[in-house]
Amino acid sequence: MSKLSNDLDLLGDAARARLGQTFGLQIGGKTVETPESYALTDPSTGLEFARAAEARPEDLDAAVAAARKAMDGEWKRLRPHERELRLLRLADLLEQNERELSEIETLCSGRLLSNTAGVDVRYSAHVLRYMAGWATKLEGQTMRLSVPYIPDGELRGFTFREPIGVVGAIVPWNVALGIAVWKIAPALAAGCAIVLKPAPQTPLSALRFAQLAAEAGIPAGVINIVTGSSPRLGEMLVSHPGISMVTFTGSTEIGRRIAVSAAGNFKKCSLELGGKSPVILMEDAEVEVSAQAAAWAILANHGQNCCAGSRLYVHRAIHDQVLERVVDIVAGIELSAPLLPGAQMGPVVTQAQKQRILGFIQAGITEGAALLTGGTAPEHDGCYLRPTVLAGVTSDMTPAREEIFGPVVVVAAFDSEAEALHLANDSRFGLGASVFTQDLGRVHRMTQGLEAGSVWINIHNALDVAMPFGGWKESGMGNDLGESSVLAHTRLKASVHRYG
Repeated sequence: MSKLSNDLDLLGDAARARLGQTFGLQIGGKTVETPESYALTDPSTGLEFARAAEARPEDLDAAVAAARKAMDGEWKRLRPHERELRLLRLADLLEQNERELSEIETLCSGRLLSNTAGVDVRYSAHVLRYMAGWATKLEGQTMRLSVPYIPDGELRGFTFREPIGVVGAIVPWNVALGIAVWKIAPALAAGCAIVLKPAPQTPLSALRFAQLAAEAGIPAGVINIVTGSSPRLGEMLVSHPGISMVTFTGSTEIGRRIAVSAAGNFKKCSLELGGKSPVILMEDAEVEVSAQAAAWAILANHGQNCCAGSRLYVHRAIHDQVLERVVDIVAGIELSAPLLPGAQMGPVVTQAQKQRILGFIQAGITEGAALLTGGTAPEHDGCYLRPTVLAGVTSDMTPAREEIFGPVVVVAAFDSEAEALHLANDSRFGLGASVFTQDLGRVHRMTQGLEAGSVWINIHNALDVAMPFGGWKESGMGNDLGESSVLAHTRLKASVHRYG
């Protein structure tokens, strides 16, 4: 067997049983079949392994209706601690089904098992437990009021938070279950119901999650999953009159269209969009440690990460040393099927994505960048390509400006702190940025000067559920994770009481 072809005999019984099946929607606690379906393809082989339902407009209507019914039924009557307990049970079930969930996620996306198990399952359980605690901590204020034009009586004011309603969520394929949980957990902690549309390539983990939620005691209709291969399904979800809030992770282009649609219907929206995150190595950065961190900032998850460290800026004093070490690390990565134990890098998600990435690499070479390693794809039916380093890149070159969403890093030198800030901020994106330095004063200056929603020091892409995560500029608006993501799923109500 080629190391670039998945051995499906490695699958556990639960995941193997899913091969060759057609998967229905999850609406109102039931599996709903549809007349049409589409193929799910293993990125490591290019072969179909299952099919998923194509949702129709009436299916979406049914999902929204089920969510609204749940909002007015048992879910509404549960006390906050009861919502908390159900989310905690769901976290336990996620961990108990780790092998099945991680394997089906790997089959759909081509991501390494170590990644799908560690992020999509274990970290998602951590997110659920954190968000569960917020169910009992949503509160308002009490105040004595003045209201000078009402001279008589005692006036008291109260504020409290209510769930915003039914949430429409659209999630990408790069961390499919993980990001779905980022959307579902705060919505449920706030008392909302949700209709979620997974990416066409990676629907199976979300469908299984909805089944586990039912086992955890979450009432029917609180979580609904609609699948489909047409962009029209997402458009219908965003514009549906029964949806009160839209939360989306994906491209800036789609996010912009969602923002326009939501604004026209006065819907709240949270958008986590594209990124072109800089990694900045100052002259006092330790070469080996920072070079390793810089390399894995782009290699992790095959570079299919909205805050991947895709732009590497290195002070000229250490540039050559760092570049040599990064190239050695990247060139040493072995491509292999993601189900194989010890795999370092698997395929990207689709053939179309592979060709898109190769097109960006060629554009950079044409514009004058130096290809130091990678830039090609093996002759294989799977969606593999070799991780790539482009050096001598200027800010006007295509691969320095566009989100490639693959294992491609562009490298440039700088001479001063001011130049590093200019290079880093010379982008329409502003999701994440990292700085490697031992100078505390510089840490404060760079943190304040960088135009990004998250700034990491001596580490890259460290996301904790207690910290808000969101972008500036064309990287979006609103936040996933943290207290702010829970509060975003509520609306504030004020009440005035007169006594005497």
